[in-house]
Amino acid sequence: MILMSNNETSTAGLEESGVTLSDARLVEDVRRGDHDAYGGLVTRYERRLIGVILRFVHDTELARDLAQETFLRAFERLDQFDPSRRFGPWLFRIGVNLALDYLRRKKPRGWTSLFSEAGSDKSPDPSTADPRKEIDLRQEVQFVLEQIPEKYRTVLILRDLENFSTSEIAAIENRKEATIRWRLAEARSRFQKLWVKRNLNPDVVDSYLGDEEFTDELS
Repeated sequence: MILMSNNETSTAGLEESGVTLSDARLVEDVRRGDHDAYGGLVTRYERRLIGVILRFVHDTELARDLAQETFLRAFERLDQFDPSRRFGPWLFRIGVNLALDYLRRKKPRGWTSLFSEAGSDKSPDPSTADPRKEIDLRQEVQFVLEQIPEKYRTVLILRDLENFSTSEIAAIENRKEATIRWRLAEARSRFQKLWVKRNLNPDVVDSYLGDEEFTDELS
């Protein structure tokens, strides 16, 4: 069983020289039988993996559970990993696929969960900015995202909300970069049309999506 950290997992013995070990070196050590080396990979990717999965499932405990399952499956399949490729995108591919599989099996909670988790009837402090405006915007963004087909929504989340590069997303999705660029342009276009259709301000959404114009491809 792969145990995730509580934000602190010792990798003593792996990096005692003070030099950060590469993913490739840690993977090689695990394959040679040093299973403790896998803790170094868990520590390195745990927080980011949970954050990415959370973008899809909107439930912190569920995201942690799916991240745990991701690390377990990656460990079990490590002999299938191509060491000439990067470990990170391979790991995130497993995690994103687990999240999408979960959503296909369950009735999407999505934007409704944001309403249930966000709130409070407590009046805001008049001396500070009203956090409910930010919450309302997040809810609108999530609602619109869920109207977009999965293959476009996934790329949009990974690029504009999680800031993965086009090449990283191509590795995660196991698609050509040209395909990812096309899907991203299509996703941004669909998002913009749905956003405007809801009579929402098109300027404020830039704080959630990329700085590029919605219909522009990445260079």
